[in-house]
Amino acid sequence: MKNPSPRQIVLRATLLVCALVLALEVASLLFKALNTYWYHLLIVPALMFVLTYIIYYRVVENFIYRKIKLIYKNIHNLKSTKGVVEKKLDLSTDIIGEVNNEVVSWAEASKKEINQLRHMENYRKEYLGNVSHELKTPITSMQGYLETLLDGGIEDPKINYDYLTKAVRNVERMISIINDLESISHLESGQLRLNFEPFDINLLTKEVFQDLEIISAQRNIRLKIKEGCDRPFIVEADKKLIREVLVNLLTNSIKYGRDNGHTNVGFYNMGDNVLVEASDTGIGIRPEEINRVFERFYRVEKSRSRDFGGTGLGLAIVKHVIEAHNQTISVRSTPNEGSTFAFTLRKGK
Repeated sequence: MKNPSPRQIVLRATLLVCALVLALEVASLLFKALNTYWYHLLIVPALMFVLTYIIYYRVVENFIYRKIKLIYKNIHNLKSTKGVVEKKLDLSTDIIGEVNNEVVSWAEASKKEINQLRHMENYRKEYLGNVSHELKTPITSMQGYLETLLDGGIEDPKINYDYLTKAVRNVERMISIINDLESISHLESGQLRLNFEPFDINLLTKEVFQDLEIISAQRNIRLKIKEGCDRPFIVEADKKLIREVLVNLLTNSIKYGRDNGHTNVGFYNMGDNVLVEASDTGIGIRPEEINRVFERFYRVEKSRSRDFGGTGLGLAIVKHVIEAHNQTISVRSTPNEGSTFAFTLRKGK
């Protein structure tokens, strides 16, 4: 049924009032015929006032009620308004103001949602561009090496082994990128189940130090436990994933560190948690880049990262692993002085 316009409502109300006046005039004549002049002077106006008020109240209430239901239907994206506006309206309250507030809230929420969708769309485009770029680089290199070998280079002992080795290296780079993307996908979707177990985070860190001994020695960067922290710190976490976190953080400290520098790892009691901090003496991070370091494929210094064969996904994985443990990770840095990455883990027994 089509909602009546304000003009139609006024017309209907006017006709009803005219009918009411006519009815009251008839009643007045009846009173006169019965010689009740004093009664009809009081009763007729009183009846006219009451009935007119009721008619206008019902008409206005019905009009506003229908309009408000239509507004609710639109802002809540409903097929039916049943159950949304169940009570009759109280015209003694500021109905229009209340509806206006709800419409404003809906508009603000919609604007926020639209901005978020736009942000996600830009992020998706940037992410796809980064993925295609990262995969295109090793594919193009492999194609060049293999085409050279097929064009006769395979017979040249000076280049055949070298080119095959470089092609394999690029295959390994592609595999690393795909594995890292798969790890992030599993962490985001919740498909990766954590295997919680108690272990000494200090001992695990020392094991990672040994694993990175060769690449740290190439730049004469010393990896050490901070003074006063070299004692057992038992945590409850997925040991394999936390090892990956430490490997990524310490590899980054070497990658972006300065020759003859050092990286200190410290452990601190924080109530129910243990705080782990890895501090380096590297190039640091500019303030405008701090909020982006955990983004996929984001590199503080692209040339240096590529020299070390990074995928640009290490810190994104670190963030997802720590958040999967319901813990937090943060970074603070001063350009040309160094950076400190800190995360928490639940204490173990």
